[in-house]
Amino acid sequence: MTTKANASAAGEAEVRSHLGTPTDLKQTAVHEISAGLRAVLADVFALYIKTKNFHWHMSGRHFRDYHLLLDEQGEQIFAMTDPLAERARKIGGTTLHSVGEIARLTKVADNDALYVTPEDMLSELREDNLALTARMRQVHGVCDEGGDIATASLLENWIDETERRTWFLFESTRPAFGSNS
Repeated sequence: MTTKANASAAGEAEVRSHLGTPTDLKQTAVHEISAGLRAVLADVFALYIKTKNFHWHMSGRHFRDYHLLLDEQGEQIFAMTDPLAERARKIGGTTLHSVGEIARLTKVADNDALYVTPEDMLSELREDNLALTARMRQVHGVCDEGGDIATASLLENWIDETERRTWFLFESTRPAFGSNS
């Protein structure tokens, strides 16, 4: 083992001695699942901020409907944060530590534009929710491999909620009523 690998293993052992929670899951599963949960949590925080950004900067003829839609979606997204982090801790893993860690792990792109059209806001959030669904499905697969049915069950509910948000955003961005193209 290299010196860097030894230091990393020693650091992980120290963290387990202070933060480890008893579990029947294998340590490799705990490591992989909690890493996946950290990545999902980073995406959830980034998506929450982006959703609130667009909520705060919404304008136009559908302002009220879109403003309320994004407020509702933001609340739903934020409600995922604590259960995600606590699930990682329940199985003996660790979770996010900082905004910097969120920035390093998230796949949700920032949008710092001074003005974004309502249609572009909703379309961008639709795509971000689709990507979050895909990431949660990936972590669900890791949970299946590691035998963590409780985390998989939570992810299944959040996947369903995220698909619903995607559906609402899709319907809100249709170019014409009833057109599925």
